[in-house]
Amino acid sequence: MKAREPLNHSPSVRTRGRLTGMDRETLERTLTVDGERFDVAERPDEPGTYDFTWLTGPNPGYGFTTRVHGADSLSTQQLEDSAREFLGQVDPGTGHIE
Repeated sequence: MKAREPLNHSPSVRTRGRLTGMDRETLERTLTVDGERFDVAERPDEPGTYDFTWLTGPNPGYGFTTRVHGADSLSTQQLEDSAREFLGQVDPGTGHIE
């Protein structure tokens, strides 16, 4: 897992529900973990790679990316665990992983 800078998503591409018009459909969802909300989207061209955007964090668009190797997708519990691990690494003073 690594922190990432804000992503610029085109509203015509990043939408609620399934993303279409790509090689495969990708589910995007919002998760709430320990009172914090994240948009989570699996990359359509990289199965098992998920981009998390921290919606309730102090830095707009900040989040992280996680990957799983050898599996098609992560369960909701695994996605929540990834978000919880991220939150545990964030410096409360800056809102970033230092």
